[in-house]
Amino acid sequence: MARPRFLPDNFTLMLIATVLLASILPAYGSVARGLEWAAMGVIFMLFFLHGAKLSRQAIWAGISHWRLHLLVTAITFIVFPLLGWGLRPVLEPLLTPDLYLGVLFLCTLPATVQSAVTLTAVARGNMPAAICSASGSTLMGIVLTPLLVGLLLSQTAGSSDPLQAMGRIALQLLLPFALGHGLRPWVSPFLQRHAARIKGLDQTSILLVVYSAFSASVVAGLWTRIPPLALGVLVLVCGLLLALAMGISVWLARRFGFSTEDEAAIIFCGSQKSLVSGVPMAKVLFAPSVMGGMVLPLMIFHPMQLMVAAWVAGRYARRPVGTEAPSAAAAPAKA
Repeated sequence: MARPRFLPDNFTLMLIATVLLASILPAYGSVARGLEWAAMGVIFMLFFLHGAKLSRQAIWAGISHWRLHLLVTAITFIVFPLLGWGLRPVLEPLLTPDLYLGVLFLCTLPATVQSAVTLTAVARGNMPAAICSASGSTLMGIVLTPLLVGLLLSQTAGSSDPLQAMGRIALQLLLPFALGHGLRPWVSPFLQRHAARIKGLDQTSILLVVYSAFSASVVAGLWTRIPPLALGVLVLVCGLLLALAMGISVWLARRFGFSTEDEAAIIFCGSQKSLVSGVPMAKVLFAPSVMGGMVLPLMIFHPMQLMVAAWVAGRYARRPVGTEAPSAAAAPAKA
């Protein structure tokens, strides 16, 4: 039987089920403390695997297209935070304080890697540039996200000093990332042979971190602070942010004369936000009592971006073959 198109992917359904489980049966006491330690362990493993998967060949293949990477970085770490901050007069009255801060946190996160690259491939876009931009975004996010959190969220939401946050990020995220990348020559063959199992392990780890985070927030009274109407508004806000980010990405790509292939890479690398990076970063940056509200906007944005971007990638893929004019940045130099 064919899967109905309106249903989200299996991982999104598991995320929803995990949130429901944490809301009905949150972890208490020693179980909660055990989950905290387990979550720290799986976060270390997740970023170790991120580093081990990062291909140096892919980076060098796309790194020469610096104009594209600069634009994607600007959209991810400048345009998105400015959108969240600039819409504050509209969003803050409509959302609860916790949810608005969660929206700001969402805006500071790096891009996805796997889905951005996959969608660029579906759209017949510039794959080497997409791999380089998405991977670079993850690496830069380890430094830039805590700085932006410190700038936008100040001392609210249990966030700490940005320099202290960067220290914790470096210890808990950058260190395993560097170890994984350093061991890539020995680890990569194993990861390639067991790619399907590794993907399942990634997703299971994220579910564990989400359950731990929401359990702590539910015990601290998360759902008593968020009325149902605010959740409905949050869905509309996430849709608005996604539409603005994608629209601005397309406009900037065309304004600066990029080819259609480059434009596809820019829109999918610039408008996506990483759940895999965002949940562990929130775990490091924020107090357990506010974690649920901080990651809830990201958990709504994540399936939304995938469904909308899949439709957009299909539109790009249906363009006639060979109609793209090369961009100024990609055009070969004349002898």
